[in-house]
Amino acid sequence: MSATDPKPVDPEAVASDAANANAREDVQLLAQLGYKQELHRQYSTLQIFAIAFSIMGLVPSIASTLSFSLPAGPVGMVWGWFTASLFILLVGLAMADLASAMPTAGGLYWWTHFLAAEKWKRPLSFLIGYSNTLGLIGGMCSVDYTLALMILSCVSISRGDGWSASRGIIYSVYVGVILLHGLCGSLAGQLMPRIQTLCIYINVALVIATVIALPVGRITRGGTLNSAQYVYTHIDNTTTWPAGWAFMLAWLAPIWSIGSFDSCVHMSEEALHAAKAVPLGIIWSASSAFILGFLVLSVIAATMNPDVSATINTQFGQPMAQIFYDTLGRKGALAFMAVLCITQFFIGLSLIVAASRQAWAFSRDGALPFSRFFRHVSKRIPFQPVRMIGGLVTVAILLGLLCLIDPAAANALFSLFVASNYLSWGTPIFCRLTWGELFTPGEFYTGRFSRIIAWVAVVYLLFGVVLSMFPTEGPSPTPSNMNYTIVINGFVWIGCMVYYFVFARHWYTGPLTTVDGSASVTSLGAAGSNDRHTNQPVTTGRKKE
Repeated sequence: MSATDPKPVDPEAVASDAANANAREDVQLLAQLGYKQELHRQYSTLQIFAIAFSIMGLVPSIASTLSFSLPAGPVGMVWGWFTASLFILLVGLAMADLASAMPTAGGLYWWTHFLAAEKWKRPLSFLIGYSNTLGLIGGMCSVDYTLALMILSCVSISRGDGWSASRGIIYSVYVGVILLHGLCGSLAGQLMPRIQTLCIYINVALVIATVIALPVGRITRGGTLNSAQYVYTHIDNTTTWPAGWAFMLAWLAPIWSIGSFDSCVHMSEEALHAAKAVPLGIIWSASSAFILGFLVLSVIAATMNPDVSATINTQFGQPMAQIFYDTLGRKGALAFMAVLCITQFFIGLSLIVAASRQAWAFSRDGALPFSRFFRHVSKRIPFQPVRMIGGLVTVAILLGLLCLIDPAAANALFSLFVASNYLSWGTPIFCRLTWGELFTPGEFYTGRFSRIIAWVAVVYLLFGVVLSMFPTEGPSPTPSNMNYTIVINGFVWIGCMVYYFVFARHWYTGPLTTVDGSASVTSLGAAGSNDRHTNQPVTTGRKKE
C-alpha cells in the first residue's frame, strides 16, 4: 500500500464515533431541559419500542380484558378493538410530537408545566405527575393481579375438579409476583434492553401460535369455525345497557391493552438518540397493537363457543382459559395458559421499570413524599433507582389489599390505570393546543396535521375517562359489580389538589434544574458511550428545529 492510498476504514470505529456523537447530543438536549445525565443510555430505538410492546403483551392483555368486550359479542370484540385502536394511534401521534421535542423521563408533567399558562403551571403539573405515577402503579397492580388469576386458572384446569382460589390465595400469589418483579427490576437493569428485545420475539411468536393453534385445534376436535358473518356482524348484549353503549364499553379492552406507549417517554433518559427513538417507539407499538390485535380477536371470534354467556361465566375464572379449553382440550389449554403466564410476567417486569422512571423523575423534582430518599440512583447496582422500585412494590402490595374485599374492588385497579393515564396524556396535549406558543417541534413532527390530530386525541381521551367510570354490567349496579373508578380516581385527583393548595404550593415550584446553563457539567460516562467511565465533558448541543 502506497503512502498516498487511503487508510482502511474501521466499521466498528465509525459506529463508535456515531454512537458517541448521538450520546453527546442526548446529554446536551437533556441539559437544555434542565437535567444532568444520571441514568445509563443503553436502549436502542428497537428496545424503546420493545418496552411498550412488551407491556402491551397483546395476547395476555387480550386475555385479561376479554371480559370487557365479550358482553357485546363478536362485533364488540373485533370492531370495538378496531375503532378504539384507531383513536389510540392518533393519541400516540400527538404524544410523539411532544416526546421528540422534549424527551425527558418526567414527560407528561414536565410538558404540562412547560406549556401551560403561568398561573396553571404548578397545580396542573403537580396533578399530572401524581395522576401519571398512580396510574402506572394501578397498571402494575392490575397486571400482576391478572397474572395471579392466570396462574390459579392453570391450577384449576390441571385439577379438573372445579376448584377455584379464595381471595386470600389470590392475594398471596399476587404479593409473590410483585416482590419477584421488584427484585428482577432492580438486579437485571443492565440486562433489561436484551430482555426487551427477547420480549418482541416472544410476543410475536405467541400471536402467530394463537392464530394458528385455535383454528387447527377447533377443527381437529371435530368442531367448525364460526362464519365470517358471525365474526364481523353478530351482536350480543349480555349487559342491561342498550346495545350501542355495550359496544362502547367494549372499547375498554383496547383502551386497557394499548395503554402503555407512554412508557417510551419514561425511558427517554436511557434512550440512544431519544428525540427519534422515543416517538418511533410510541408509533410502532400503537400501530402494531392495532393491526395484530384485530387479527387475534378475529381468530378468537371464529373459534370460540357461539354461546357468549358460556364463555363469560367460565369456571376457570378467565374467559380466555375457557376458549383455549374448548378449542385445544385440557393439555393444550394448560400449555397456552402457561405461556401466557410467562409473557404476562414480562409485561409486569417492563411496567415496573417504566413506572419507576416516572416516579424517580417526579422525586427528582421534589414532588413525592421522601423525594430526597427516593430520587437516589444506586451505585452498587449501577444506574438503577432501586429505592424507588422498592417504594413502588410497597405501594402495590398495599393497594392489592383491595382484592380481599371483592372482585369489583379489584377490577377498579384496571380503571385506575385507564382514567389516571388518560388524564395525564390529554392534559399536556391540551396545554400545547391552548397555550403552546413555546412549543418547538423536534426531529419527529406530524406537520400541518399536528393540531387536528391533537384535538381529536384530546376529545377521545376525555371520552375515555368518562367511559372508564361506567359500570360494565348495567345502569343499576349492585355493590359487587359497581365500578369504583370514580371513587378511587376522585380520591386521587381531589386529594392531590387539596394536598397541593394546602401544603405543596409553598414548596413545589415545578421541574427543578440539576445543571447550569451549560451541558459541560455532565459527563459522557453516564450517557452511554462505549467507555462509560470516562469523564469527557460534552460541549456540543442539538439545535431546535
